[in-house]
This record gives sequence, C-alpha cells and structure tokens, in this order.
Amino acid sequence: MTYATWKERNDKGVVDIVNLVLGAVLFLAPWLFGFADQMAPAWNAWGTGVVIVALAVAAIFAFAVWEEWANLLVGLWAVVSPWVLGFAGNAQAMWSHVAIGLVVALLSAGMGWYAHRNPPRATA
Repeated sequence: MTYATWKERNDKGVVDIVNLVLGAVLFLAPWLFGFADQMAPAWNAWGTGVVIVALAVAAIFAFAVWEEWANLLVGLWAVVSPWVLGFAGNAQAMWSHVAIGLVVALLSAGMGWYAHRNPPRATA
C-alpha cells in the first residue's frame, strides 16, 4: 500500500470511527435514556450496537465495501425496529434507534457509494 493509498483510506476511516462511536452510544442507550428494563428495545439496542461496532472495527482494520453495505442494512434495521418490534410508543427508545440508525445508514451508504465510484487502485 502506497502512502497516497494509505492517506486516502485514513481520511475515509473517520466515517468508520464515527460509526463505531454511534454503535457504542446505541449499545449504552438503554442506560443513558432509561429503557434498560424493557426487553425489546434494550436487547435490540445492545445487539444492533454490537453489530455496528463490529462492522466499524472490521472496516477500520481491513476495509471492504461489503462492510459499508452491511452497516447500511443494520442502520436501516435500527430505524424500522421500533415499529417492527413494537416499542415505537417509548419515545426515548424509538428516537435513539431512529436517530443513530439514520446517521449510520447515511454514512455507510455514502461510503459504499464512494467506494463503488472510486475503487482502490492496485499499485505495485
């Protein structure tokens, strides 16, 4: 990997770090926003947060476009899960999932689109 390729990937890695932080916040959301005692939203936040963090870590250390698309799907799941799992009536749980899910989905879609439009160059 040349310095230019490393620098280009490092600049894009900021999005993965943001996704990592957002996944951690979603994981902590049941305690931060007071819904840890409710099974569906709490377990969904913990599981979805762990998956977002794991995909972000994988993208930081060994970037692959599929990780961005997977994080897009997980972010979209976070957005729709309050209605699918029936906790949309809990404002704190719903909004933490929707807000974090939207940001993760948008960032991941942007990175996936960018990587698709600008594939890494093979250099010797």
